[in-house]
Amino acid sequence: MNINSILAVSDLSPAGNHAIDRAAILAVEHDAVLRLMYAAAPDHSQVDAAARLRQMAEQTSQRSGVTVQAVSRTAEAIEQLAEEARFDDLLVISHRREPLLSAFFRGVRTERLTRLCRCPVLVTKLEAKKRYGRILVAVDFTDTSKALANLAFGLDSDAEVELFHAISTRDEAKLRSAEATEHAIKAYRDRTRFQAHERMLWLTDSSDARRNRVMSAVGRGDPARQAAVQQEYGGADLIVVGKRRRSAVADFFCGSVAQRLLPWATSDVLVVPHDHRSSTRVAAKRTKVEHGAAQGAFLSTKGNAL
Repeated sequence: MNINSILAVSDLSPAGNHAIDRAAILAVEHDAVLRLMYAAAPDHSQVDAAARLRQMAEQTSQRSGVTVQAVSRTAEAIEQLAEEARFDDLLVISHRREPLLSAFFRGVRTERLTRLCRCPVLVTKLEAKKRYGRILVAVDFTDTSKALANLAFGLDSDAEVELFHAISTRDEAKLRSAEATEHAIKAYRDRTRFQAHERMLWLTDSSDARRNRVMSAVGRGDPARQAAVQQEYGGADLIVVGKRRRSAVADFFCGSVAQRLLPWATSDVLVVPHDHRSSTRVAAKRTKVEHGAAQGAFLSTKGNAL
C-alpha cells in the first residue's frame, strides 16, 4: 500500500485522539505526511479547538519525527470531511456509536464516508500503543481479493497476515429446503470447503505473500459475524475488508459486510472501497505548496518512532 499522505480526524476526545495516534504510527512506517482535522462530536464542540489541534500537531510531530499539519478547516459535515480527504491516501477516524434514529435516517458515518471517499477508511477502536501485530483480511475470492490481500501486506511489513473466507450457507439451506439427503449435504460441504482452500492457495501464491508471515482460515456462515469471531479467536488487532460502492438505499436495505462488521469487531477495521485509488501524486504537490507557505505544518528533525 503506497501511503504518502494521511488525514486523521478527531473530536479531540481521548477516544478520538486514538485515531491521531494510530495515524502517526502509520505515518512513521510509511514516511508519510500526517494531516490532522477537527470534527466536533454531535453532542458538543471543543472550546479553542483550532489551538488545541495545532498543539496536538506539534506534539505529534515532536514525538514521532514525521511532518504533521493542522488543517484549519473544521469538518462540520461528512461531505466536508470527504472533500478534505480527496487528495489523501488514507483517512483515519475513531469508531463512534451512533443513535439508532440518526443512523436510520442519515446512515452510519463510516458507510456514508466510504460512499463519498475514494481512499481507504481506517476506523480505530483500540488505543494505539504499537504497530499492528496481526492483520485479518476478509476475502470473498472476487477479482479484488488479491489486491485487498496485497494492500494488507503493504500496510505493515512486520505484521502477521491471516486471510479469512466465510463460506455462505445459503445454498446449503436451499438443499435442506429441497429435502436433500444428509449425504448430499455433507458432500456439498466438503466440495465447497475444498474449493475455498484451493482459492486460498491462489491468493497466497504471490511474491508479496511469501515475504510476509501469511496464514489462512476458512469458516462457514455470515461473513461479517464469522470474520468478527475469527478476529477474536486469532487476536488480530486489525481487520481489512473490502466494500462495493453502492447507493445509500442499497446499503440500508442490504447492509454491507463492513457495516455489519464494525459493531461486532473488537479490533480496528480498515474499509477499502473496491474502486479506491492512490492520490499521492496530487497530494505531494499540494503538501509541498502548503508546507512551503507554512500553514499549520510542523516539521520535526527527530527520528524517534512512536
